[in-house]
Amino acid sequence: MPSLRTLLLGRKRDGDYPDPRLVVPPLCFGLVFAAYALGVFAVTGGVVFLAADAATVGVLTAAALAFRRGGLLASWGAVYAALLGQSADHYLLGLSGRSLAERLAAFLGPDGLVFLGVQALVLGTLAWGSGRLIDLAVDRLRGESGTPSRSQ
Repeated sequence: MPSLRTLLLGRKRDGDYPDPRLVVPPLCFGLVFAAYALGVFAVTGGVVFLAADAATVGVLTAAALAFRRGGLLASWGAVYAALLGQSADHYLLGLSGRSLAERLAAFLGPDGLVFLGVQALVLGTLAWGSGRLIDLAVDRLRGESGTPSRSQ
């Protein structure tokens, strides 16, 4: 049974390269923001409770982090950053009839940020669980085939 620290932060990392748990969320934000701003991603409805493209990027990234044995915080952060990227596009670039101060106030409104947080907790937890299950399955298959597992 992993400790609470390992569950939240993931396993300790070795190496000099940047920690993906710190690098990936800002990259998710930038990627999603740019994709919506450039029209690669689009919102296809009137009232949007969950931006599907942003959620997909966040969930896949969170699952990949979990597969690499990142913790829940990294998965939550990746999903939150992706959803925040769509929100930034909507409020900062999509509300052209309002002043910059009004757009920033709408973007940074606590109700919207908390709503995204709840979505990130739910989706990030599901993605993390999926990524860990895939990691365990791969380890089990490697063990059956005689290939050393990643935990060794």
